[in-house]
Amino acid sequence: MENELKLNNTAIKADALSKERLWVIIPVVLLLGLVATLIYNHHAEFSWNSFLEGFDENLLAFFLIGVFAQLVDGALGMGYGATSTSFLLAYGVPPVVSSTAVHVSEMFTTGASALSHHRFGNINKKLVKHLLIPGVLGSITGAYLLSDVINGDVIKPFIAVYMIVLAAIIIKKALKKNVKKKKTKKLGVLAVFGGFMDSVGGGGWGPIVTSTLLGRGRNPKYTIGSVNAAEFAISFASGITFMLFGGIHGWQVIIGLILGGVIAAPIAAFLVNKIKRKSMMIAVGILIILLSLKTLSKLL
Repeated sequence: MENELKLNNTAIKADALSKERLWVIIPVVLLLGLVATLIYNHHAEFSWNSFLEGFDENLLAFFLIGVFAQLVDGALGMGYGATSTSFLLAYGVPPVVSSTAVHVSEMFTTGASALSHHRFGNINKKLVKHLLIPGVLGSITGAYLLSDVINGDVIKPFIAVYMIVLAAIIIKKALKKNVKKKKTKKLGVLAVFGGFMDSVGGGGWGPIVTSTLLGRGRNPKYTIGSVNAAEFAISFASGITFMLFGGIHGWQVIIGLILGGVIAAPIAAFLVNKIKRKSMMIAVGILIILLSLKTLSKLL
């Protein structure tokens, strides 16, 4: 009888361990598959000369944007899309290129972020599962509309205004005191809306989903880790949709954002419980507002 119990316990532990490993194996396999596909489909677009020419001050600027955006997103659970898109638009990158670049780069940076948060034990797997499928559906819809239906130049001022609204939400959440924990209803609806707005606006998954969950009193550590983990699937879905319907534009932007984001992801996951969230959220919100106002001033 005792031997049977030991065997059962061993089997249960082995099953739990194998499920735990899936949280690492799936992102790694998807990212390796993506790299192989990109190399196979786009190797003809690159030459040694174009590769060397790409290493200029623009690449450095995109790299620094990627580092900063990922530090913000990984530590606050929001802001990668809003921060990077605001910087890119202010830098003069067109909306379709910036949104495509942000989402293609996020396929890598959110993968690195998800693995890092898993490593530091910041993920609530039940919450991730509730957000995953609705968020993916919303992101695919938004990415398709932006790639094949909506004119990016027409919506550029609306995106800038949307970024200001997101920044206001971030600041409002930062200033809120003594948030009481409440049950979050309609997680699926929240995830669909967050995924859709993230694809169309080039950001919004974190400010919409993370801020709502934190506003309901959820634990910041697990909320940030879980929303970041789910964001990998959302970014992967929207990135693939952009590739299928709009193609890939702005390789220099994409590579700069990927390198910066992947390097910053482990640092950001470590900083989740180390930084003063209130002051950083206010600073990021103000920065996004200033960048968006700069973009609007160029359009008026």
